[in-house]
Amino acid sequence: MSNKLTGMQTPFYLYDMDLLARTAQAALDAARKYGIEIHYATKANENKRIITYFAQAGFGADCISGPEVANALKCGIPAEKIVFSGVGKTDSEMLTALKAGIGMFNVESVHELYILNAIAGKFGLEANISLRVNPNIDAHTFRYITSGLEANKFGLPDTEFDEFVTMLEKCPNVHFKGLHFHIGSQIPDVKTVCKDVCKVANKVVDWFEEHGLTVSSVNLGGGLGVDYENPDGNPIPDFDSWMSAIDTYLKRRPGMSVHLEPGRSLVAQCGTLYSIVLFTKETAAKSFVILDAGMNDMIRPALYGAYHKIENISAGERPTLEDDQVYDVVGPVGESSDTWGKGRRLPMTVRGDLIAIRSVGAYGQSMSNRYNLRAEAQTVYSDRLWDAAMKPSIL
Repeated sequence: MSNKLTGMQTPFYLYDMDLLARTAQAALDAARKYGIEIHYATKANENKRIITYFAQAGFGADCISGPEVANALKCGIPAEKIVFSGVGKTDSEMLTALKAGIGMFNVESVHELYILNAIAGKFGLEANISLRVNPNIDAHTFRYITSGLEANKFGLPDTEFDEFVTMLEKCPNVHFKGLHFHIGSQIPDVKTVCKDVCKVANKVVDWFEEHGLTVSSVNLGGGLGVDYENPDGNPIPDFDSWMSAIDTYLKRRPGMSVHLEPGRSLVAQCGTLYSIVLFTKETAAKSFVILDAGMNDMIRPALYGAYHKIENISAGERPTLEDDQVYDVVGPVGESSDTWGKGRRLPMTVRGDLIAIRSVGAYGQSMSNRYNLRAEAQTVYSDRLWDAAMKPSIL
């Protein structure tokens, strides 16, 4: 494949559709084994071809905005399999989702419950809701992607359960169906964290049922991590262990459905960002490799300090070169944070070399932007390489 990639217009995202299919199948196999329903978290990657694949495979969708709901519907996700999450749903987004007849709203506050009921009532519509609970559990992940602590903006703390139940009694246009828990993503020890979440979920389900509400649905969110350091050695996450832990620790009532919302774990490893070396630069302190891909193409390293494996594809055509050079690999954007990786060991790298930035299928292209008025990276698929533009990036 490397010969086909050489000379293509960079930067570009390449999606390995075979790996996507194998990953999806592994998730589905585990879900069927343990009787769990999966809703792909579309914020991870809203690529229409990817979502259409998930739709055809039988996945639902977890959406965080009105446009994400519309995109999921256009890609073939049945409305009844769509969950609408997010702390800041606008009135128009709620109305659009109500009119579409989506399966579930994940309500994040008492105020949101009141507004959703009012909008539904005004237009003669009804909504199924699941209350997102803030379990105050540390996911032991990066601070910007944790969401289950009291200090985070997500979900309702147990101190407001009574107020929620009181408001629910005044909201005839919404129907309480269940509870939702999500504490973050890229969780390193998903079994231990899952055990903690399930223990909290069991107690919360007991509380609501003791207060006269039937909990027919429990959604435990996502969070399963991927191996950014060794993507070839661990291309498919361990879905079975994750769902086995849920099956072990969650107390399931008769008729209760269990839902998950993985995003990163389904798509991260299938994506690679390819870029060309524009320049190398030596200073008294460091050696730099300057790429034509920048933080506008994928912001995770600049925003989070996230690690992605970096490979020199062209060096494979130059035998005997070892990874004995140390570089800061940077982009062209006018920000010091536009850095792909510091102190990375690579073979001797020169202008024109093709560089691969791995594991970018999640929160890569979906978070890209036009900063510095830079053009968007094109999208290429492993089974459609002949459709890609084959023109050199540098003269």
